[in-house]
Amino acid sequence: MSKHHQQPDLNDASRGKRLQRVLADAGVGSRRACEAMIENGDVTVNGQLITKLPAWVNPEEDRIVVAGKVVASPDRKIYVMLNKPPRTLSTAKDEPGADRRTVTGLVDHPAAPRLFPVGRLDFDTVGLILLTNDGELANRLTHPRYGVPKTYRVAVKGSLDEDAIKELERGIFLAQRKAGRTEGAGRTAHVEIVLIAREREKTIVELTLREGRNRQVRRMLAAVGYPVKKLERVAMGPVKLKGLARGQWRELTRDEINALKRAAADQRREKKKPEPGTSSGSRRRRAAAQPERKQPYVSPDAATSGAPIPKRTMKNAINRANKPRPDRGASPKPPSDSPE
Repeated sequence: MSKHHQQPDLNDASRGKRLQRVLADAGVGSRRACEAMIENGDVTVNGQLITKLPAWVNPEEDRIVVAGKVVASPDRKIYVMLNKPPRTLSTAKDEPGADRRTVTGLVDHPAAPRLFPVGRLDFDTVGLILLTNDGELANRLTHPRYGVPKTYRVAVKGSLDEDAIKELERGIFLAQRKAGRTEGAGRTAHVEIVLIAREREKTIVELTLREGRNRQVRRMLAAVGYPVKKLERVAMGPVKLKGLARGQWRELTRDEINALKRAAADQRREKKKPEPGTSSGSRRRRAAAQPERKQPYVSPDAATSGAPIPKRTMKNAINRANKPRPDRGASPKPPSDSPE
């Protein structure tokens, strides 16, 4: 065997950190528990079984496996999809003394202590929820500024009629809460609705939203007289819930991670700087001179192609440009709760 392919000397203290400390830092268990795993033959480093201590490793270079699971480097970004079951909190920890099940408690991953849920689902709402240690991407996926779509499959009581569907698509006025207080009402943004099945006692539809108000799906359907019987999130951006039984989890594939990052980047409404020699008045006059041509609303499937999704018709854009707003540069605050 050539020198280039020789196994590193794990007895060399200059290599980095003690193996049990690296395992403990990664959240595998306490240092003493990690030592017991090593001595029981549950740990390999670069394919080499380690049963004796001390052993020194470099967590950035060495491939460490515990009981068949790769231990993530503390700096590596982790992206996990969970099929959330009912009666489960979308938080890392429950309130002291409550002792309810949490989404992080269901994810048996070495990096689980560093993962947090992306957004929230109600206690009894099921379906796709992502967990990660990537704070930047989590913010992009949940902030309405980026408009990443979330798709829900909903079963409602009764036969949902066309008038109710059109009303939901146009938008429903819902009370808005800030800092725990109700402050007026606002119309919901455009919602895409696909009818899956309609019966006398039940209707199943898929709703795609690009904003995240507190319990939005349930409140919208209740407002048009169709209470929700069952609610499941089936997609976030281009990532769809598939191949997972309720309560199961898996890491996202490389393609899913890249698609999710592209979706979060593409939906962002960038503020363009004015061209030299132009004023806001001249821009408004040029906009007003344009014909009132409606832009098509792109479906969720088209969002995965990388094309930006138009948010308004040309007419609405012109009206908005002609009506100066003092808070034009302000960014909306991230949603305080789940949109379902």
